[in-house]
Amino acid sequence: MTEVLKVSNLVKRFGGLTATDNLSLDLRAGEIHAVIGPNGAGKTTMIGQLIGELRPDAGSIHFMGQDITAMPVHLRSASGIARSFQITSIFQNFTALDNVAFAVQAHDGHSFRFWAPARKDRSLRDPAMQALEQVGLAHRADVIASALSHGEHRQLEIAMALATKPKLLLLDEPMAGMGPEDSARMVTMLRGIKGSVTILLIEHDMDAVFALADRITVLVYGHAIATGLPDDIRRNAQVRQAYLGDEAAAE
Repeated sequence: MTEVLKVSNLVKRFGGLTATDNLSLDLRAGEIHAVIGPNGAGKTTMIGQLIGELRPDAGSIHFMGQDITAMPVHLRSASGIARSFQITSIFQNFTALDNVAFAVQAHDGHSFRFWAPARKDRSLRDPAMQALEQVGLAHRADVIASALSHGEHRQLEIAMALATKPKLLLLDEPMAGMGPEDSARMVTMLRGIKGSVTILLIEHDMDAVFALADRITVLVYGHAIATGLPDDIRRNAQVRQAYLGDEAAAE
């Protein structure tokens, strides 16, 4: 199976704090690989290094076989790495379809000076509509973004990322702030795109993680204490003690 991302012995320190401690993990083509851990485990620092906002102190990051450890953010984006909350802010006064079309336009290197062409250009609107269909928002394409619910905003952000045709999608807590109904809808949507793009999922909702992930890596104090199939992680005594809680043993 093709290896999309390979992180090897990554280290990041902030003064006397080691936020990433010899972290190694890999992502295989088409899988959803979840990274879980308590607050302060180093998940945000890891994401910052993967997208290029933070330079690691040691270790390497390879994407599609290329060493990108020193590559700047914009080149990583152009090479096929996207994260839902980084693509762009949602333009509240434009429709859902407009927002995704603008994301395509920006990724292709065009300026935002001409709003009207972006809204009419089929080369922008067609992939935008396709992305909205992928996330289940096609029926809301012409709704102004400010009228969308919180859950729909998160779906829209993912559509904006998918429209750029990424090879790797980084999702940082896509269920954050959602109620049970919206969370269930998000899980269904992510199941629908599973296999079409490789996904690194950061998420605190353990029901969602175990429903979606092919493999799970558990971070504690910046160090991966376990990586494995969901059932293996559930049964791992060290993981239960460090994060999942003893109740996981009874499930």
